[in-house]
Amino acid sequence: MAHPVPPASHVDPEALPLKDLAPRILHVRLGEGRVVPGERFQQERWRVNVARSFLATLLVGVAAGGVGCSSLTSRMTSGLAQDLASATLNHDDPETVRQGAPAFLLLADGLIQGSPDSEELLLAGAQLYGAYVTAFVEDHDRAVRLSDRSLEYARRALCLRSRPLCSQMARPYDEFVVPLGDLDQDDVAALYGFATAWARWIQVQSGDWNAVAQIPKVQATLRRVVELQDGIDGGNAHVYLGVLLSQLPAALGGQPEEARVHFERAIEISGGRNLLAKVLFAQQYARLVFDRPLHDELLREVIAADPRASGQTLINVLAQEQAISLLQGSADYF
Repeated sequence: MAHPVPPASHVDPEALPLKDLAPRILHVRLGEGRVVPGERFQQERWRVNVARSFLATLLVGVAAGGVGCSSLTSRMTSGLAQDLASATLNHDDPETVRQGAPAFLLLADGLIQGSPDSEELLLAGAQLYGAYVTAFVEDHDRAVRLSDRSLEYARRALCLRSRPLCSQMARPYDEFVVPLGDLDQDDVAALYGFATAWARWIQVQSGDWNAVAQIPKVQATLRRVVELQDGIDGGNAHVYLGVLLSQLPAALGGQPEEARVHFERAIEISGGRNLLAKVLFAQQYARLVFDRPLHDELLREVIAADPRASGQTLINVLAQEQAISLLQGSADYF
C-alpha cells in the first residue's frame, strides 16, 4: 500500500538533488503498468463501491414509484454522474483511473442516453471524457474521437441553457460574442463546461487551422466566465486563458504578460493547491520568455507539494510527474 506523500513542510526541494526528488512522488512508480495485489484490491474496491452506488440509485428510483418517479430518477442519476466525475478527479492513483475510466465513460454514455436533456449529465460526461483524453490518451485518432464526444456533450448542455448563443457558434467572431453578454450567474457552469471542452478539442486538433482559428472565440467565452465567476473550478478558467495567451511570443502576436497574470491569479485562487497551474506557468510562460529561475522554482514547488486537494488530486499527481520531466530537461532547454 502506498504511503501518503509527505507535506511540503517536510521536504526542502532546494536541498535535494534531482535524482532524489523523483522518489518523493510515490505515484510515479504506480504508472509503470505493474499492478501488485494491494493496488488491485484498491482498484476493485473502488469499482465495487461505484457499482453499489449505481445499484442503490436504481433501486430507490424504482421504489419511489408514482408521480415524479422519472424526474427523481433523473436527478439521482445526474448526481451519480457528478459524483463519478468528482471521484475520478479526487483519486490519487492515475493507473487505477486509467484502467477503470473506460467503464465509467460507457456508464456516463448510458445515463445520458436515458436522459438526453439533462444539463447536469451532459456536463459531467463532457468533463469525464475531457479529463480522460487529457490525462491518458496518446493515440491521435482516438483522442480526436473522444474529444469530439466531450465537445458535443458540452455543446448540447450549453444549447439547453442558451439558445441564442447556440445559434451563433458557427457565426463570425463579432456575431458570436454578442449573446455572451446576456448570460448571467445561472449560465456559468454550462458556459465554462463548453469553453473547456472546446479548448481541449482545439488542442487535439492543433494541426487543423480551421480549429486553431476558433481560439479567439474560446478566449472570449473564458473571459466571460471569469467575469461572471472569477474563482470557478479552483481558478482553472484562468489556467486555460494563460495557456491560450502564451502560445506565441509577444513579437508574433502572443500575450505572454497577460498570460502570466492569469497563471498567477489561478495560483492565488487555489491557495497554491492547483499544481497544474504552476507546471503550465513554467512550461508555457517561463520557457517562452526564457526565465529559468522562475521555471525551476515553480517546478520544485510542485514536486515538493502534497498533491491531495479537493477536485484536483488526480491532476496534481499527473502535474508532479510532468514537473519532474520538465525539470530534468531544464538545462537542455535553457
